[in-house]
Amino acid sequence: MAASMLKMVLSVATALALALMGGSPATAGPPRPSDSLGIDVSWPQCGQTLPEGLAFAIVGVNNGLANATNPCLQEQLDWAESTVRYPQATSQPRVALYVNTANPGLAGSWWPSSNFYMGTVVKNPYGKCEGKNDRACAYMYGYAKAYDDAVVRGVEDPDTYFWWLDVETENSWQADTAANRADLEGMTAYFESIGADVGIYSTGYQWGKIAGSVPSTSNLAGLPSWLAGARTLKGAKSNCSLPGLTPGSRVDLTQYVSGGLDYNVACN
Repeated sequence: MAASMLKMVLSVATALALALMGGSPATAGPPRPSDSLGIDVSWPQCGQTLPEGLAFAIVGVNNGLANATNPCLQEQLDWAESTVRYPQATSQPRVALYVNTANPGLAGSWWPSSNFYMGTVVKNPYGKCEGKNDRACAYMYGYAKAYDDAVVRGVEDPDTYFWWLDVETENSWQADTAANRADLEGMTAYFESIGADVGIYSTGYQWGKIAGSVPSTSNLAGLPSWLAGARTLKGAKSNCSLPGLTPGSRVDLTQYVSGGLDYNVACN
């Protein structure tokens, strides 16, 4: 998914996945469509020939950063709509979206200075944002980035999609995990305000480092989890039994790399 995780595990993961399938880099192909697997794509796959006949597909809205647009977003959405098989083979949405997340604080190219954004006064659980590097403004930053993802980047009918929040250490985050949680809560609040469903993509390590311990009162509690980090199909299936990233969460998807692409296993 995210290019950062793809780069970290690609070389090792490809070899191991090919070994598991009994092939070699020269002869082994991608997993068969009958495996009921999905795939996620974004800007690193622009211009590539992508698999057909998948069980589901997830498309990245951003260009690696929370404030940028995937240059081939519409092309990949069209591909996703055309490639997923009927009838649905899993409980996952046929086509879902994922967005990059970050909390750059005052170092960002833009930082909120109030609880007002694009014509709306946002109800902020952390109080009044006044342009400071605090939780109130982090919440507003997350809310604003989610608004931009849904409204500015060219996604039609954003309320009809499932939105995954891609949470990785290679993006910009604060040392204050509570402020980072506030940022992700703001994103979740916006997507839920338009009637969309939300989930979290990360690894247990990265999630803990960025967001820390999530209280049960947070709107992040109970969101579905999508776990990265597996190196083989077998490992991805095994990761379905891991705990979710937040209290009350279950693992809905796991990810592994094969042939240079991110494949995903539906856990239920």
